[in-house]
Amino acid sequence: MSKRALFLHGTNGSPSDHWWPWLRQEFEKSGYEVWAPLLPDNDRPNEQTYWDFLASSQWDFADNVLVGHSSGATSVLNLLARPMFPKAKAAVLVAAFLNEDLTSKSPDFEQAGQFAGLFPPDGFDWEAIKQKAEQFYFVHADNDPYCAYDDAVEAARALNGELITMPGAGHISESPAVTELSQLADVLRRDSLL
Repeated sequence: MSKRALFLHGTNGSPSDHWWPWLRQEFEKSGYEVWAPLLPDNDRPNEQTYWDFLASSQWDFADNVLVGHSSGATSVLNLLARPMFPKAKAAVLVAAFLNEDLTSKSPDFEQAGQFAGLFPPDGFDWEAIKQKAEQFYFVHADNDPYCAYDDAVEAARALNGELITMPGAGHISESPAVTELSQLADVLRRDSLL
């Protein structure tokens, strides 16, 4: 059975930003085929737009390790919430957030409805999502200026996931610059996923 991983980057991002190339290399060294697409219209991430794009691909989504950063992490939850989406081997959610109200966490962040189409209207069905992946990992900084640490705590608790805290790592992106997720890789190796 081939090993596959799907990487979903965040808003205004790309699969070549930050730690993505390093993580891809770690997965590929472990024998994974990795798909890290540039998501369409990612300045305004939208659940339906992303689904239409991903579903039109030839990628086999069964038994993948799904990795998402920021709105890409929310997109992983959206995929797992879809009844017809196959079960994943694991879900890794980096700097995840659970609703579109980010402004209060960072007054200089101008969102202007940017995330309105990303979240399910009635919130996430944790029980349904829990059935769709064997393991859940949440990677979050204790000082993320956009995505509340409490969101990661809440989701990890709801999904019986493991929370990996990166002290002082901000949004786990450019400020401060994060180019590796070695703590995550160690945990994935421990659990025989890498």
